[in-house]
Amino acid sequence: MDPARLFAASRVLIVAGKGGVGKSTMSATLARTAARAGLSTLLVRLTPGGPISRLFAAPELTGVEQTLHAGGGPNGDADVRGRLVTPDEALAEYLTDHGLARITRRLVSTGAIDVVTTAAPGIRDLLVLGRVKAFETAKVADLIVLDAPAAGHAVAFLQSPTGLRDAVGAGPIATQADDVLEMLADPERCRVMLVTLAEETPVNEVVETAFALEDEIGVALGPVIVNGLVDVPDGLNGDLDTLIAANTAKLSATDIAELRDAAAFRLRWAARQQEQVARLSDRLPLAQIHTPYVFTAEPGPAELESLSNALSAGINALSEDDA
Repeated sequence: MDPARLFAASRVLIVAGKGGVGKSTMSATLARTAARAGLSTLLVRLTPGGPISRLFAAPELTGVEQTLHAGGGPNGDADVRGRLVTPDEALAEYLTDHGLARITRRLVSTGAIDVVTTAAPGIRDLLVLGRVKAFETAKVADLIVLDAPAAGHAVAFLQSPTGLRDAVGAGPIATQADDVLEMLADPERCRVMLVTLAEETPVNEVVETAFALEDEIGVALGPVIVNGLVDVPDGLNGDLDTLIAANTAKLSATDIAELRDAAAFRLRWAARQQEQVARLSDRLPLAQIHTPYVFTAEPGPAELESLSNALSAGINALSEDDA
């Protein structure tokens, strides 16, 4: 499948996954890959920090939109822009958009904005989703990638419009909830892409999250990204003795022992991951896209390009029915 076709299928991609699986890194990778496919992209993060600024070698995200990657050039890339959207900022912009800028300033200056955003369960999440819906309606970019909360909170985050709609009969909150629910229910406007590692607990959680999102919220799901897969380098799988024999003059007995230990560890690691990939396939009938393990604690632009290459290859391997 052409990456441009996958990314054009929905105007909003909500990226969710268990904490520590590389959700934010994959959000950045999806945004970069969409831009490489020619789609201008807005990458939205909900909390300060995280790896996005480092991956793009850009300043930390704030409530002011910034360019993370400038489009153009010989490859015809589109731009990637990024911004931080917090509940307080979302409420302030919502009130300002509705002609209540003076009230917004009063709420901010007195600290009462915190009281407003905690007045009802789910209001903070609805405000953020409402802001994303406003970006989508205004067509601020060809694609909006939302780095959503970790999987444990993702279901509650996306359930917030339903809960508030049931609790509020009418008024602006009910209207906002209706508008967000309409976006979530339309696969041409919005879908969720889940991220997992090929490990037992993340696989269990991503399966539970996927069924909860479909059954309780009705949002469409895209392919699952299985992140952090290790490969088996040439020579380790069956040819290690030949490799060692060809280099005996360069290796000490200690080197050979350490090489065998490292090869055995790598093979066991890869085998365990493949077992979990197969288990995920059995339990969750969604297409998978595989991305490699990055052997650095602080990935940057070079690693982002490498991950984007892998993501593009994984998308190209999908069938048209997997979108």
